[in-house]
Amino acid sequence: MAVLMFVPALLFQPAFLDLAFGAALAVFLVLEIIRVWRIWPLGHLVHQFMNAFTDHRDSDLLIVSHFSLLLGCAIPIWLSSGFNDRPLAPFAGILSLGIGDTMASMVGHKYGVLRWSKTGKKTIEGTAAGITSVLAACSVLLPLLATTGHIFTQHWFSLLLAVTVSGLLEAYTAQLDNVFIPLVFYSLLCL
Repeated sequence: MAVLMFVPALLFQPAFLDLAFGAALAVFLVLEIIRVWRIWPLGHLVHQFMNAFTDHRDSDLLIVSHFSLLLGCAIPIWLSSGFNDRPLAPFAGILSLGIGDTMASMVGHKYGVLRWSKTGKKTIEGTAAGITSVLAACSVLLPLLATTGHIFTQHWFSLLLAVTVSGLLEAYTAQLDNVFIPLVFYSLLCL
């Protein structure tokens, strides 16, 4: 869903997408304040709704999953505003979360057999699917970016390295990986 919403907006209306991410972050902050302080009449309803979407990283006090997904997609775009020399860099969050993390989770859950660790849930098959899907998405996105006037200056080897390192890091990271992995991927794409 993130890919379908954010890629066209980033291609054709990046300034508006910057504004939309900022507005969404403000709404999330207001809703979290209403939820934590149980402000009547919405506090209890927001609390019930948000609890349905929590995971092990969320505490009883703060729910950060929705913030981390939003910031994971938004921060690479915000950091890239006004720069045109690395056209894939703004897409770092969308590619790593919307495509890589999603495919890694789906394939790892359904077909994963070989686990990275005995106690972890992440699989080698899921990681391979995440890396492969991001590379496939890049091979589709790069010609599309070329038609909009972007010049691709990144070599395929450095792109392969950035995608692989980010994918492997995702397999080993448990804490707020939805923000951390897009930032690492963004940084590697900017090298």
